[in-house]
Amino acid sequence: MPTKKVVNKTRKAVSKRFKVTASGKVKRNRQGKRHLLSSKSPKRRRRLGSAAYVEKDDMRRITESLPFSH
Repeated sequence: MPTKKVVNKTRKAVSKRFKVTASGKVKRNRQGKRHLLSSKSPKRRRRLGSAAYVEKDDMRRITESLPFSH
């Protein structure tokens, strides 16, 4: 019998939430800007709009889910 070929697949939920930069860092959006915005200050809302980078502890887990992006 022929053996099965292992296929690396991209986890689509991860690919929609994270982007890998040219230098290899992983960008993410900040949480907390979906609803209840009236109770948050304008400074806080501006800060939530900017992107952030994933910590090194979580980097490996995310890049394993995105096999073709790095």
